[in-house]
Amino acid sequence: MTSSRTYDVVLYGATGFVGRQTVAYFAAHAQGLRWALAGRNRAKLEAVRADAGPKAAGAGIVVADAADEPALAALAQGTRVVLSTAGPFALYGSALVAACVASRTHYVDITGETPWVRDLIDRHHTQAARDGTRIIPCCGFDSVPSDLGAWLVRQPFQEMGVPCVRVKACFSLRGGFNGGTLASALNMLDAGQTRLMADPYLLNPPAARPAAGPEDADPMVPHHDVDFQAWLGPFFMGPVNTRVVRRSAALLNYGPDFHYQEFLRFGAGALAAVTAAGVSAGMSASQAALQLAPVRALARRLAPAPGEGPSEGSMNRGSFRCELVGLGAGGEIVRARVADRGDPGNRATTKMVCEAALALAGKADSLPGGARWGGVLTPASGLGEVLVERLRTAGMTLTVQG
Repeated sequence: MTSSRTYDVVLYGATGFVGRQTVAYFAAHAQGLRWALAGRNRAKLEAVRADAGPKAAGAGIVVADAADEPALAALAQGTRVVLSTAGPFALYGSALVAACVASRTHYVDITGETPWVRDLIDRHHTQAARDGTRIIPCCGFDSVPSDLGAWLVRQPFQEMGVPCVRVKACFSLRGGFNGGTLASALNMLDAGQTRLMADPYLLNPPAARPAAGPEDADPMVPHHDVDFQAWLGPFFMGPVNTRVVRRSAALLNYGPDFHYQEFLRFGAGALAAVTAAGVSAGMSASQAALQLAPVRALARRLAPAPGEGPSEGSMNRGSFRCELVGLGAGGEIVRARVADRGDPGNRATTKMVCEAALALAGKADSLPGGARWGGVLTPASGLGEVLVERLRTAGMTLTVQG
């Protein structure tokens, strides 16, 4: 069945802001693969292909609207892997994932919409697991650094035969937002999904939902952390990333006493303490305000529209660093770092999701669990060491010190 498919990878949403970057990435890195651009407008797809230069000239064009189920079925049946950047995913992604599951086509995306991912799990995990189809959302900055970072920290503990009982991560980053990311966040609030988003074990299997304690709570106030020697505060992506890591922990059996939290790093000293307090208070106020529909409407008017984002220069100047500390049951300490240059929500996200798709397009036996492993998975449980090595080769820092 695989050899009869027209393409190895189809890039869905290729005319969007991140979608255009995936086309450029594939033009530079996908030699030897059969790939195509997909979306609802042929003329725009052809323009994006032309803009990507001569190395994209051989890429195919697939026209499929997100609401056209027959077209989506044909798309999924014609490729081994679908990479989607077409958000908000709760509005435009469900039919595409269903088509991939029905066609036994692997799938990756860049969503951070955890309530939508919960719905995918409920609808498709059992069938995808039975068929060996890997459905892997959250393969961008949501939530590859967190998920692979926690996975890397756990490896030395596993080799020592010592349970890893806690991992905490802190982020430093410089970059901007694109319109699609903001649209996805606002759509979740429009849908009234605040209660679901607050569940620390939202993405866990029903049989793997420990009683939530202080070490599982989303941070609300800043504190000085001894392990990082810095002031830390709430991280706006933490409520997404932590749920993904906890699903990995359940699927890969990190152990019943494993806990994960993450924070934003502000630095050392009195100024960092004041900044952490101010930013934390501002985040709380913003989250409360965005519960109001008029405030969300104003945010939409002021924010970049879907398809828009930071300038090339701004994205090139961006960067991120995720530092992690793991604690063993006997007091053992393991540290890890995941870092890269480039705007995290755009440049780094493009690299992560493209390398995830390329990993799925490679040798299935090299992936975690072998060729028959499937389900609605996470970057760590679905791609693991294969994605780690691909990202290292692509210039990303992923290190661990036991």
